[in-house]
Amino acid sequence: MEQAANSGNGARRNEDIALDLFKFIATTASVGRPAAGATGFVAPTASKAEDQVDHLLKLYARCLKTVSGQEPSL
Repeated sequence: MEQAANSGNGARRNEDIALDLFKFIATTASVGRPAAGATGFVAPTASKAEDQVDHLLKLYARCLKTVSGQEPSL
């Protein structure tokens, strides 16, 4: 089953590598998770779910550009 995900020479696709990089960055930086507030405190700038999804998609696009050897736009 592992061979089906890989190409003939065993190299991984850029999309797979970018996804692994994305997961690492998102987990390490706690991207996409709501901020843990203290009891009784609500952050005044709580982001909407749509904003979080948009941010995650942009992060994946940057990871894919980086893996592909393109210069990511900031």
